[in-house]
Amino acid sequence: MTKLVDWQKVREDFLFSHIKVYGKPLIYFDNAATAQKPRVVLEAMTRYYEDYCSNVNRGLHYLSGIATKKYEEARKIVANFIGAASEGEIVFTRSTTESINLVAHGLSKIHFSPGDEIVLTEMEHHANIVPWYLLAKDKGVLLRIARVQDDGTLDVAHFQSLFNARTKLAAFVHASNALGTINPVKELIDIAKIHSVPTLVDGAQAVPHIPVDVSSLDVDFYAFSGHKVYGPTGIGVLYAKRPWLDTLPPYQGGGDMISSVSFENITFADAPQKFEAGTPNVAGALGLASALQYVSGLGLLAIKERECELHAYLLRRLNEIPGLSVVGQANEQVSLSSFVLKGVHPHDLSSILDREGIAIRAGHLCTEPLVKRFGQSAFSRVSLAFYNTHEEIDRFIAAFSTVKELFRL
Repeated sequence: MTKLVDWQKVREDFLFSHIKVYGKPLIYFDNAATAQKPRVVLEAMTRYYEDYCSNVNRGLHYLSGIATKKYEEARKIVANFIGAASEGEIVFTRSTTESINLVAHGLSKIHFSPGDEIVLTEMEHHANIVPWYLLAKDKGVLLRIARVQDDGTLDVAHFQSLFNARTKLAAFVHASNALGTINPVKELIDIAKIHSVPTLVDGAQAVPHIPVDVSSLDVDFYAFSGHKVYGPTGIGVLYAKRPWLDTLPPYQGGGDMISSVSFENITFADAPQKFEAGTPNVAGALGLASALQYVSGLGLLAIKERECELHAYLLRRLNEIPGLSVVGQANEQVSLSSFVLKGVHPHDLSSILDREGIAIRAGHLCTEPLVKRFGQSAFSRVSLAFYNTHEEIDRFIAAFSTVKELFRL
């Protein structure tokens, strides 16, 4: 049975509800870009700075000991949240983007030769395109791209057809930040495994919305960002199977990622420290851990049910607007939708709604190939979180009357 949650009370945990935009209460519908933060996250970060601010893994004094203990506890919380076998499989990074770049950098050194191939999909975020593009140009590797169908789902048969003896990696998004589509990642991973191909999954949009178990998925690499799951900016996570962490070379050089240093020879620390050169974002890691505990307290199944209800209501209301077309109608989606309104550029629509106190996203959403595949130059996107309300959706829909007046629709 799904946990019963008082969502109005939960909304009070977030401070953004006091914000007014042009004199109107803020409606925040840009959660896929970054989510708002509950008080407990801010308090966890403040406690670090006020009560035991110190560097980690470096000092023998009291404050450093506390900070180090809390930092490693945060790693355990992350590992448990995504079902990793141990905290030793968790590397703290700045973001999903840095996590993917870390893997691309390491694999480029040890895994690829000219003529090898990487399988991607048309729905990837630029963060899961550009690193592989750079690797491909540098190493003489071919990128092969799986098609997206008209309903916004991945063409799994086409994905499967792209594998051959030269395929050395498959990298794909768990949930699309532009379409909301939840990909059948277990099926995709299993396809790759038939060909003994390692897999990387971009989980930035999945982790905030649905339960993720990397051990059950049997994925090689999984990346996500703190700021999309109600944590702070500047902190990200790379999960990797231990053999990969032991094999990949360091991403950066510096303090705390070494075992010994001389001008003649350097030996590196064991993973995950090998990949965390320099002073880490201690406050960010603690804030992320607090956010994941907060989400766990609400219950991911309860969150999923709440967001599915809100999203269904949003789609019903969007479909009432003449000339508006929602892009992608997959059966399995996270709580976001992109759309186009005939006769109105998404940038203009976003600006008009902003004057009504409504924050949405407009543009290519860092998915330019996907937007072009649907014959557009830009989308408008509404992305919901559990703290949003039906009343906010109604106010959003009502604001289209202003758009119609301005554009004489």
